[in-house]
Amino acid sequence: MTSLTAQRMAKEILTICERLHNRNMLAAADGNISFRVSDDEILITPSGVSKGFMDPSQMAVITLDGKTLVGNPSSEKQMHLEIYKTCARAKAVVHAHPLTAIAWSVARPDLDKLPSDCLSEVILSTGDIPFVPYARPGTADMGKVLAPFLPKHQAMILRNHGALAWGESLDEAYRGMERIEHSAQILAAAVQLGGLHPLPKEEIAYLYELRKKIGDVLL
Repeated sequence: MTSLTAQRMAKEILTICERLHNRNMLAAADGNISFRVSDDEILITPSGVSKGFMDPSQMAVITLDGKTLVGNPSSEKQMHLEIYKTCARAKAVVHAHPLTAIAWSVARPDLDKLPSDCLSEVILSTGDIPFVPYARPGTADMGKVLAPFLPKHQAMILRNHGALAWGESLDEAYRGMERIEHSAQILAAAVQLGGLHPLPKEEIAYLYELRKKIGDVLL
């Protein structure tokens, strides 16, 4: 990587990887992160490498059509490419394996999203956190299953797999991942303590209207 932007962003990606690893949202070689450094070039973490202990020199570079320019890119690059092709505002994508969020997708196949009607911060910060249908890792289907959720949703749980967040910066995408897991943990604790109890319908409607005023951003 000769671009100063690419070198700087590689270091920022490593910082995000360390945060995710320290929060137990990455294990072994799990997860992948990318950043769009130009109209056609995307910096992305490598395949088969522990993201919590990477070196900047291991980063890969791909084009928007999936061609590898540098390194050994993540086998799950199709998710990233689908987002960059579909979402004009997307500059960064974070894919991790947050424990509680994944557990919700395994335990509750009847749900189409996390129960946002119970938590004001889910509505205000994300709109909703939907469950994306399962796709076989490493296949083109990983990108295809995202299509119905884009560009509306920036934070998503991938059934029986992990979670995904994108934003206009690495920080925004990382915040989305934090929000996914933190919300999932609160809701799981509520279930254990007695059950889920939604807010009044009029309050839910008010929160969604307020979210529209906040705009398309992950908080």
